[in-house]
Amino acid sequence: MVIATMMATMSIQAQDNPTPVYFELNEMPSLLEIMPPPPSFDSPEFANDVVRYGWGKQQRQDPERLELAIADAEWDNLTKLFLQWKDAFGLEINETETPEIYKLLTTSLATTDPMRKETKAYYHRQRPFERFDDSMPSHEEDELRGEGSYPSGHSLRGWSISLLLAQIAPSRANEIFKRGWDYCNSRVIVGAHWQSDVDASRTAASIGFCALQNSEAFITQMKKAQQEYQEKTGSASVRAISAPAEQKAVIYNISGTPADEHTHGIVIEDGQKKAKR
Repeated sequence: MVIATMMATMSIQAQDNPTPVYFELNEMPSLLEIMPPPPSFDSPEFANDVVRYGWGKQQRQDPERLELAIADAEWDNLTKLFLQWKDAFGLEINETETPEIYKLLTTSLATTDPMRKETKAYYHRQRPFERFDDSMPSHEEDELRGEGSYPSGHSLRGWSISLLLAQIAPSRANEIFKRGWDYCNSRVIVGAHWQSDVDASRTAASIGFCALQNSEAFITQMKKAQQEYQEKTGSASVRAISAPAEQKAVIYNISGTPADEHTHGIVIEDGQKKAKR
């Protein structure tokens, strides 16, 4: 009885203490108002989606790419998810070793992840694996069936992570965005999303990322994350540029020969005639 009471109390406390956010959802831009509807099933754009669906199935023939796409399907375990950017970022991200970076990412994602929900529910777009009655190599059918595919939640999250990590470590932006691009395409490969779902999510992530820049708390935490990255990777810092030493004015006698501050009479100082006494 005591244990059951303790568990119930812990559950209530967990509900009362959700992951903090930089902005509430109603303070963030509305994707439903901003983004166009997904392509209709009789449009040229959807024809491209079908072609890309075929491309995704072809990618499954590459064991390494398929393994990566399945790993990219991770959602609940954020530490495991962040591990997908380890090589590109140059550092493993977890709550113990990189607490400031971890806090920045988790708080940012808690802010931007929910942006997709209203649009997903409104359009309720059928997913590729459902339309073609296909199986998914990532075995997500049961949890995704009946949930709208536009925009892609994984892609929104993956591109957001890439934007944030590139702000922390701009020198590794190429590697980070390449990883993010492939991460998003993994959703096409496993049949979870149409290409247009993924493309829309990259835009959605950029919208959310811009909104985060307006939070003072985000800016403060970003500075902490950048400092932590510099310390962990040994790239500590940009050397301060010292101001040039103040130069003394060059003084010449009226005849053009060098003089000094002790010279008396008419001199040329900074190109001007002056009388020194």
